Amino acid sequence: MLEIFLKTLPFFALIAVGYGAGRTGFFTKEAIAHLTKFVFYFALSAMLFKFAANLSLAEIFDWAFVWAYLAGSFVVYAITAIVALRRGLSVAELAFEAHTSVIGNVGFLGIPMFALLMGEAAVGPVILVLAMDLTIFGSLVVILVTSSTGGSSPIKALSSAIKGLLANPMIVSISLGLLWSAFSVPMWQPIDDFVTILGAAATPGALVAIGASLSTIEARGLVPAFWLTGLKLVLHPIAVAVAALWIFPVEPFAAGVMIACAALPVAGNIYILAQHYQVKPQKISASILVSTVISVATVSIVVALVKQL
Repeated sequence: MLEIFLKTLPFFALIAVGYGAGRTGFFTKEAIAHLTKFVFYFALSAMLFKFAANLSLAEIFDWAFVWAYLAGSFVVYAITAIVALRRGLSVAELAFEAHTSVIGNVGFLGIPMFALLMGEAAVGPVILVLAMDLTIFGSLVVILVTSSTGGSSPIKALSSAIKGLLANPMIVSISLGLLWSAFSVPMWQPIDDFVTILGAAATPGALVAIGASLSTIEARGLVPAFWLTGLKLVLHPIAVAVAALWIFPVEPFAAGVMIACAALPVAGNIYILAQHYQVKPQKISASILVSTVISVATVSIVVALVKQL
């Protein structure tokens, strides 16, 4: 386990570098926003395209994997929603708490970390988890929030969510990569070199961007934050593990990657979404900060356990 911890430590050290740069003012808020845009639209997209272009849909897609991840995630989602109802929260707040309990930082943290720790064979399962998070759960939170606040009908909310997905560079780059692979288009060497060089900036850029973004948020509402952190870092990987290992048996390596993805801290883009809809963004930001700090230890433990699979 110490060996795994030492391998994950540089990833969190880069997050700490970004946090320090943000807190000291070395990175202004504008600089952080531009760094995040560069990673999101360019570096990470190049990395995802290169990975997807070397995979086929048959290598990525597996029904047992899909059902296991969705079953485990929706159990946690339902528990969070029921507790939120008992606490008297609105549907919009309920939706964001449930979303926070199951959506980890797969894009910025999971892909570079697990590709290194578990090998490039982990990329396919990670991409499938990312796709489900973005399409299914990403659409669900938008539909619930906009419908409950009277912003639009469920049909219009779904249409808006689909448009957002089609404009998401992660979805676009994965789709383009899979199309490239499906048609067996030879990768022209200059193009391969281009996406390789640009994609190489994704890992350090994404991790520094995570830390820098964390430096701009305030840790208020710590009781709900610890509750949501416990759901995300503990209950979510356990629920997914039960579903993947016993209910919908998944190939052991892919199951291990899925469980590791479920153990990742809360995704930073949830705060942006909560801020956009003005649904308790401080509580979400506190959950992101707390879960990221605690995950320094918990991710290493989960990865060490799943590597035994």
